[in-house]
Amino acid sequence: MSQAPRPWTRVYSHYGPDLLICRARFDTLTNPRTGKDMLRTVLETPQWCNVVALTRERRLIVVRQFRFGSSSITTEIPGGVVDPLEEHGHAARRELREECGYTSERWTYLGCVEPNPAFHDNLCHHWLAEDCELTDPQDLDSGEDIVVDTLALDEVRARIAAGEIRHALVISALARVLDLRRP
Repeated sequence: MSQAPRPWTRVYSHYGPDLLICRARFDTLTNPRTGKDMLRTVLETPQWCNVVALTRERRLIVVRQFRFGSSSITTEIPGGVVDPLEEHGHAARRELREECGYTSERWTYLGCVEPNPAFHDNLCHHWLAEDCELTDPQDLDSGEDIVVDTLALDEVRARIAAGEIRHALVISALARVLDLRRP
């Protein structure tokens, strides 16, 4: 029988720069296998939420925006940062309304994922909003430039299969609602 992995003991932590969207923390940890102390980076990051938002016609509400990391325009689902002391369900409702102008009375929590536990300490909460209606104008913050659209679910599947939609957290949320396997 294989042995279970053991936790690493934290010896020391110190903070690096505040990086606007996260804070760098440097932990010195002891490897339980070798006994050697090693420096590791942790990005202290707020929780995130994203929303699989479906209209009454069962079309997926998507946002298109420029992403700095990939230097490209992506197609994603609405979502964003959970504000300090905010409940993630409230953040999901807020993000859908602010980014897209849509609201819904039918909400289902789909669970959460760890975006990258190798160095992030946060969770991303997935929500499903059904029977969404366009009720408000967009209310974007100064750092956002978002175009809203809707896609038929077959088109969503085709765009994922073609590699046109490839944001891991978007696909993770969609996979909790749609069968994304290729035909």
